Amino acid sequence: MPYITDRKRVMGLGASGTGTEHHWHQTVLSAGLVILVPLFLLTFGMVLGAPYEEIIAYYSRPFPALVAILTLVVGWVHFAKGVQVLIEDYVPGTARKVAIVATTCLSYGAALASVYAVARLAL
Repeated sequence: MPYITDRKRVMGLGASGTGTEHHWHQTVLSAGLVILVPLFLLTFGMVLGAPYEEIIAYYSRPFPALVAILTLVVGWVHFAKGVQVLIEDYVPGTARKVAIVATTCLSYGAALASVYAVARLAL
């Protein structure tokens, strides 16, 4: 029977040491979304139902294109970090690592596709 202390038995099983940083990032991203989502809804709502040519002309202006790109990128990064917390809490073992990598790749891929789509409209 090994004689180890309680502290030695739980070493490495505690917090990863990045919880505060992760929470701070989520808080900053949330604050950014509080500002960006209403701006996005306002700018997007102005051309909702407009003909294609008018939408192209509208998103060729820098402000609507920038608001759309920032909203989509910040939203996808916020999604990636939020889903990571859910996966860490509810998925055990190796599936946890696979799921985190998959959702992170999906999120950043969607953010990249969003930027590409808006850039194609704007340019």
